[in-house]
Amino acid sequence: MITDKNTFKAFIDGEEREVEILYVFKSLKTKKDYIIYTDNKYDETNSLNIYSSIYYPEEPERELENIVSDEDWAEVENILESMNGVENE
Repeated sequence: MITDKNTFKAFIDGEEREVEILYVFKSLKTKKDYIIYTDNKYDETNSLNIYSSIYYPEEPERELENIVSDEDWAEVENILESMNGVENE
């Protein structure tokens, strides 16, 4: 469940963790809302763990939805690249 705070609890690898919201956006292409978040932990390559899901701002009690389609991942990757200042070629 997402609240008005910048954090919420999410299940990652079967474990409930407090995560921080990095960015939320609605895609004009897919008409879906996405949320990008992190548990502020780093992987074995020292990269920050970043996750993304589809969410429903009009239904705050509804669970986040896993992203499975290539089209949805492309939307998230475009936003992540723009956040990092990398232009999509």
